[in-house]
Amino acid sequence: MITPEQNQRLTRVGPGSPMGALMRRYWVPAAFADAVNEPDGPPLRVKLLGERLVLFRATDGSLGLIDEFCPHRLASLFFGRNEENGIRCVYHGLKFDASGACVDAPCLPPSETKQIETVKRELRVKSYPCMERAGIVWTYMGPEDQQPEFPELEWTMVPPDHRYATRHIQECNWLQALEGGFDAPHLTFLHRGKEAVPGRDIVPSFYEVQATDFGFVVATGRDSGKPNIAWNLNIMLMPFHKIISTTPFGAHMWVPIDDENTMLYSIDFNPDRPLTADEVAYAASGEWIHTQNIPGTDIAVQNKGNDYLIDRKLQAESVYYSGIKGFGSQDCAIQESMGPIVDRSREYMLMGDAAIVKLRRLLLSALDDHAAGAPPMGQNPKSYQVRSLRCELPRGADMAAAIADLVKVEKLAAQ
Repeated sequence: MITPEQNQRLTRVGPGSPMGALMRRYWVPAAFADAVNEPDGPPLRVKLLGERLVLFRATDGSLGLIDEFCPHRLASLFFGRNEENGIRCVYHGLKFDASGACVDAPCLPPSETKQIETVKRELRVKSYPCMERAGIVWTYMGPEDQQPEFPELEWTMVPPDHRYATRHIQECNWLQALEGGFDAPHLTFLHRGKEAVPGRDIVPSFYEVQATDFGFVVATGRDSGKPNIAWNLNIMLMPFHKIISTTPFGAHMWVPIDDENTMLYSIDFNPDRPLTADEVAYAASGEWIHTQNIPGTDIAVQNKGNDYLIDRKLQAESVYYSGIKGFGSQDCAIQESMGPIVDRSREYMLMGDAAIVKLRRLLLSALDDHAAGAPPMGQNPKSYQVRSLRCELPRGADMAAAIADLVKVEKLAAQ
């Protein structure tokens, strides 16, 4: 159990909040790049970490991510004209480039040369640097002199046909979504279908959570009575990434839109070969971690407003244990059912929650370290070269000592 004050520290992400300050030290996904493919095309609204922004592709192909509101009279620049390497506010014609500088002030008389130069020098709109990786526009929102290199996330480094990515909005705080991703016992129940998955129908008995230079490894062990314990090692890469030990591999990013909403990116990827047509079709079906969205939106077809299309008949027949189709929709239903921000001080924790308890403690320690001026985990881009996996180790083996070495990509590739 944690206190209400600790819960606030972990969940609030707006400017000035402890978690918000920590998250701003990392590269954050803002949008799929194909949403702003066209130079001088329509601007895109983006909300990240509680900040309302506008993303656009300039005439020269570069990307700009700036405050949504013109600093003159605070009109929305979403309605602005994207032209000649800048966004022009349609209210009074002030124009801002991708760096946030005011480059034109036509609302002032041409004769007022001195005032025009003063406005161009002093009037700025907040802006953040952007880069494109793996079909996604990423941004850095932290202190300029502390900008890290882009992390070497494996799925961002494979060819386009080796991955499949979607995203949708979750109507809850980022942390309860992330915690759901590392809650091992729920796999035995929430995601059960008519046929049990061998091994996964055994509730985990062993839990290890270890801090690393990139984030955390959450290891859960299932004891089937055999000489070896079956371990599943899932990786949390700071600040909100997960790598899933499936075939093909899976990845999540729980990116805070604000305190009460999250953009969930879901990725299937294979480092060694293109995804097959069957793998892509399964991902697109909504049966797996991805959701099918209402066309033209980031809103899942199965959503809070329609009770995730729960089918009580299929639930009663155990076709879907929850009555809800798809792992991703099942997770969203439960995580959103807790409310926008769950009050963790009211929880009654059980043995199976050991990993979640340890994860929270480590995140609180990360906040303390950041407040004390220590460098955040994961600032070395090569530290992200890790991969989740399933393995068996003899009963009594020191899993805590083995974790950091087991997940290294170079070791796995050599096997």
